[in-house]
Amino acid sequence: MFIDEVRIFVKAGDGGDGCDSFYRDRFNRWGRPDGGYGGKGGDIVFAADENVQTLLDFQYRQHFKAQRGGHGSSNHKKGKSGEDLHIKVPPGTLIKDADNDLLLRELLRPGDSVIIARGGAGGKGNSKNYPADLGVKGEEKILFLELKLIADAGIIGYPNAGKSTLVSKISSAKPKIANYPFTTKEPVLGVVRLYDSASFVIAEIPGLIEGAHRGKGLGDKFLRHIERTKVLVHLIDASACDGRSPGEDYVKLNKELELYSKALAKKTQFIVLNKSDLPTARENIKIFKKNFPRKKIFTVSALNGEGIKELLSAIHKKLKGKSQ
Repeated sequence: MFIDEVRIFVKAGDGGDGCDSFYRDRFNRWGRPDGGYGGKGGDIVFAADENVQTLLDFQYRQHFKAQRGGHGSSNHKKGKSGEDLHIKVPPGTLIKDADNDLLLRELLRPGDSVIIARGGAGGKGNSKNYPADLGVKGEEKILFLELKLIADAGIIGYPNAGKSTLVSKISSAKPKIANYPFTTKEPVLGVVRLYDSASFVIAEIPGLIEGAHRGKGLGDKFLRHIERTKVLVHLIDASACDGRSPGEDYVKLNKELELYSKALAKKTQFIVLNKSDLPTARENIKIFKKNFPRKKIFTVSALNGEGIKELLSAIHKKLKGKSQ
């Protein structure tokens, strides 16, 4: 199950209490203050881990509490500091304060980390002639975690365009493939491996429809997963097997991208006409190229692999140029 939004509660550890103690012996009638300080409470630390793929675990555990600091004791003994609580999330996770929707931090790369809630300071003991006091409470927050996938290329298109077939053909990902719309209900990541150990990460986005930018068909939830991609692969059903026009599909889906985000609409697009092996596609391909003469258009058959090598080579070349 792919979970990309969760709401959780975190609380850092409370500081330990300071000790109010006096050392007395037969030579020290009034006593000497020797109360130790309390230990600091543990922090709540979030870290991006490449071995974590979704926010699924947070569906079953939504409350997190770090260890409190130990109390001070006599003979100037300081309480033990509480252990920090480290919480692992996928790279690409946004951490927001749920009370005001303020973005606290984005953890983009594996190893990125941030202290979200700080543990309370330990209370002072009376060993330095200060009155002993209680430890400070640790910070507590309600957080909203949102995952945006990090991929080099994102495959977009209408339902039944052949996105899952293409992903399964070019990577080791195994999405569900069937001859009906909305087979894919969650984003799928795959690694495309080319010659000389060259590779890039590609994401299949579930089928988008008109009104996707308003959330129709969960489109707004899916669109955010391509905001961080460097390029888009716009896959179009050239056979028009669902009765739609390939040209209209191209125009309408680009309109949805623009309505959702102008920055997203400006991303480099590879226009790919799929299902070129079907007889009905040949005439549609001619019409499409005639209607969009200034566009670079790739024709492929995700089913039998026709044209895929040229497409992947072009994508990799573009990505290599963007990374330089």
